[in-house]
Amino acid sequence: MKKIFALSAILSSFLVFSCQTDDFSYYYYSPDELAVLSQKLNLPELPTDYNVVLPNYLSFTGNGGFAQASIPAAVVLGRVLFYDKSLSKDGKIACATCHKQELAFGDNAAVSKGVFDRDGVRNAIALSAVPSFSGAYENTGNSLFWDNRAKTVQEQSRASLANVKEMDMSMSEVVAAVNNQDYYAILFKKAFGDGIATEERVTEAIQSFVHALSSFQSKFDEAAQAQFEASQQNIGFEFQAFAKFTTEENLGKKIYLNNCATCHTSTLTIPTVQSASNGLDQNPTDTGVGGITNLAQDMGTFKVPALRNIALTAPYMHDGRFETLEQVVDHYSNGIKSHVNLSDKLKNPNGTPKNFNFSSTEKEALVAFLRTLRDEKMLADVRFANPFK
Repeated sequence: MKKIFALSAILSSFLVFSCQTDDFSYYYYSPDELAVLSQKLNLPELPTDYNVVLPNYLSFTGNGGFAQASIPAAVVLGRVLFYDKSLSKDGKIACATCHKQELAFGDNAAVSKGVFDRDGVRNAIALSAVPSFSGAYENTGNSLFWDNRAKTVQEQSRASLANVKEMDMSMSEVVAAVNNQDYYAILFKKAFGDGIATEERVTEAIQSFVHALSSFQSKFDEAAQAQFEASQQNIGFEFQAFAKFTTEENLGKKIYLNNCATCHTSTLTIPTVQSASNGLDQNPTDTGVGGITNLAQDMGTFKVPALRNIALTAPYMHDGRFETLEQVVDHYSNGIKSHVNLSDKLKNPNGTPKNFNFSSTEKEALVAFLRTLRDEKMLADVRFANPFK
């Protein structure tokens, strides 16, 4: 597959030209191709750059400080597939239905609705958290879904397409739906060198789009980069007060680093803990990761999510039980319940739940810090918007 992608990249890099009297006019799509595409889609006439540019400070974090390389044609194809409702059984649901750009590619429902108005099981995880690190994410053993059952975005998308409570489509039905639209032959040819749609190519293109999602332009990133440049050192800069933060935001950052970063990382990239119980229930009915592994130590544990754009992704937790960040902070302050698999990081030396007992000032500061993770530029980036007319 990598060889195919390499070939498609070369093919896509050649611009077709037509000769007129004294000049040449260059174009990426032929006039006939553009006419077909423009009937249903709003796509730029030339390839869009989807390469992710990371702040320099992330190169020294030890948290996978690199971005995924992208092939524009594959990302464009994945973008169209991501927003295509014809890939669902009732023709009303797309990946983007539960992963909305304005909500950092998350949803504002505790549990999203699938085809035929069917209720899902768990809260939709926002995709803009660390997707441009996805390759590193997958290679370090971290997985996807709340129960960590998917190892790659391809596996994740295939499972969502097939889930009867989500899109309820077999992959053969997905391929048939793709082949029913003439514009896909053009997009597949640009991405893969020919117009043939296959199960592997469909999911690989969706993965390319998800990997291209980038959210490293928040106030936190700007402040961290400025502090990194000013400190003239590669280690520990994040523990200094940020000049571009308010006093309250810096207090919140300090509270976060002292109490939350051991699981969620100091630079808000790939969580250092893959799964855990955070004491939501003493006797949970949802077995989480344990339902996949059947291991006693995994029962009632769930994926530790990344926190970028967290202020946009309410409601929170795997079941969407908390409507606000304030409620989340209250839980960690004095609501953690005992559980046989409660994370050691949330236990006192005697094994009882470790409630952090934040003051009202500390709670407000922590929420203020979490709000600095919001990336307004990503929310409005036309490269990731719905391409359908």
